[in-house]
Amino acid sequence: MPATKVTCLHNGPIRIEGEFEIFDPTGATFGLAGRTVISLCRCGHSENKPFCDGSHNRIGFKHEVVARELPPPKPKV
Repeated sequence: MPATKVTCLHNGPIRIEGEFEIFDPTGATFGLAGRTVISLCRCGHSENKPFCDGSHNRIGFKHEVVARELPPPKPKV
């Protein structure tokens, strides 16, 4: 199975490419109709959440993405 690639785009969505499934909070899967590339909304204005509908362009969403190291996870108690 090829690796799934997740790319956070400047001023836009999160793009997912490869083999993946997306679930709602109840565990039900979204029907992706065979898509292997989708974009998830990052601006919060999509009418088709969690998927991007291009609203970031209309509202002028701006956010430059720079890769960085996350701190280690806190221990579970």
